[in-house]
Amino acid sequence: MRNSIFSLALNALSGHKHWQPTWRDAEPRAAYDVIIIGGGGHGLATAHYLAKIYGITNVAVLEKSWIGSGNVGRNTTIVRSNYLLPGNIPFYELSMKLWEGLEQDLNYNAMVSQRGVLNLFHSDGQRDGYVRRGNAMRLHGVDAELLDQAAVRKLYPFLDFDHARFPIQGGLLQKRGGTVRHDAVAWGYAKTASARGVDIVQNCEVRGFIVEDGQVVGVETSRGSIRAGKVGMAVAGASSQVAAMAGLKLPIESHVLQAFVSEGLKPLIPGVITFGAGHFYISQSDKGGLVFGGDIDGYNSYAQRGNLPVVEDVCEGGMALMPMIGRLRLLRSWGGLMDMSMDGSPIIDRTPISGLYLNAGWCYGGFKATPASGLSFAHLLATDTAHETAKAYRLDRFATGHMLDEKGQGAQPNLH
Repeated sequence: MRNSIFSLALNALSGHKHWQPTWRDAEPRAAYDVIIIGGGGHGLATAHYLAKIYGITNVAVLEKSWIGSGNVGRNTTIVRSNYLLPGNIPFYELSMKLWEGLEQDLNYNAMVSQRGVLNLFHSDGQRDGYVRRGNAMRLHGVDAELLDQAAVRKLYPFLDFDHARFPIQGGLLQKRGGTVRHDAVAWGYAKTASARGVDIVQNCEVRGFIVEDGQVVGVETSRGSIRAGKVGMAVAGASSQVAAMAGLKLPIESHVLQAFVSEGLKPLIPGVITFGAGHFYISQSDKGGLVFGGDIDGYNSYAQRGNLPVVEDVCEGGMALMPMIGRLRLLRSWGGLMDMSMDGSPIIDRTPISGLYLNAGWCYGGFKATPASGLSFAHLLATDTAHETAKAYRLDRFATGHMLDEKGQGAQPNLH
């Protein structure tokens, strides 16, 4: 069913009794042209673009749980393209442009809100770093605006300017950045992929690969064997586990990243703010809750929950930035599994095993990259060549020395 004002009115007249399911909950077939492991944002986006752009519809998306149960529903909803390195800026700007047209593309309300992303700086060194980043963005055609303290105070007068331990000197603003409803992204991509013939198979856990003559020709699942011409992995924090079934050891560690939501408030924070003197970022949801997060928990984990020391650290960052939130109650928290790569940048490439393709290593950047990741992975699966904006995301860059270390932290996945 296509969403429109007419379908809304028609269903309203019938008491909303005739709405169709958003997507087909398909039964797995014996064979497909392409199998995508992982029913999160990246896997579903890949299926959508395979069907829409390349006409490949004999595709199955296999999800071990339910659609939206992973990181696509466990993030702080921020989208942006304010990157520094040439290998990253074009990719994330492509994603930003796809976000801007996503609702029309999917015929689905994903609540794309370009409310602006402001990165605060608190020292001369940070200012110089943001000047460099802003110039790099503008050279690539990406919007960037450097604000002084007066301009930041005009935008966000409630921040602590006068008594802060780390006084705010200014910020780098990307007005086109903002937030998107994370669950709706999964639902929208699932809807359009399913409508084009893609099978979305829930509760179907991959437990092994079928390998013949050194080539992956299918997967073993909790619902039987399924064969395929090509198999793509898009499983985020489970990347190392799934790859190990094929005998691959990836340059990835898994860490949990917590996010938090407060009780509802009247409109307070119009955009997205990041704290420059600590890892803290915050926005306000349409329901009024403050949505915020910070650093990953500093240990390897496959659990979708974190520990109290990180809760304390994140809240301390918020209090240092805006003490007025000290009386707020936290309603809930959750954890996403981050596939932290050795240089903090993703991998979209063929693996050394013929027939097996990899989409992984997204670290903190997975949600904002969803559309471009899906488009690039679909291009790779369809053509066996890297998409123009994803050529730097090779798996062998760790062997050849062509790292994309956006933060300059070296080969320490927990620091990216």
